[in-house]
Amino acid sequence: MHKSKKLILTILAFVVPGVAYANAGVPMLFLAMPAFLMSLVPIIAIETLYISRGLELSLGQSLKTVSISNVASTIIGIPLTWFLLVLVQMVTGGGSAYGINSVMGKVLAVTWQAPWLIPYEEDLNWMIPIAGLVLLIPFFFVSWWSEFFVSKKLNKTLPSLSIRGKVRNANLITYSLLAAWPIGFWVLSSAAK
Repeated sequence: MHKSKKLILTILAFVVPGVAYANAGVPMLFLAMPAFLMSLVPIIAIETLYISRGLELSLGQSLKTVSISNVASTIIGIPLTWFLLVLVQMVTGGGSAYGINSVMGKVLAVTWQAPWLIPYEEDLNWMIPIAGLVLLIPFFFVSWWSEFFVSKKLNKTLPSLSIRGKVRNANLITYSLLAAWPIGFWVLSSAAK
């Protein structure tokens, strides 16, 4: 067994033991959620400082707003989005292995099939991080809009346009930092080869 495959299966077995079977595919939510949860406190800290300054809110009100909105987007928004993406993947035929012998096959395997990767065992070392980066895109939009909605409800006196822009920018900052998780995984799996 290659070192990179061992690393991936070890990580999967640690995160979710039942997912580690090689023929089960890789439900990316089980790799993404631990990263999101471990990053939640630093994300709240960064976004609190940004939102506090950008919307001229007190630090306490900013912390309350950012904490509630981020917990909601992480606990409800991300899993719900992943579930809908898996549903779309399965309904549109993305649950089958079509092969990754071509560039188009590789692209489809980490975009269309990103929510639940097909178990191309020898290639998971690069597929998991690329799929993770791809999934950050829909997760970003769900986080932005759900956090905007919560922030608007908690700060009714502030203009919606200002809240929307500042929440977007705060999420751009923190999602850029979240990209370190799949990139770090890629570096580790490449080094294990």
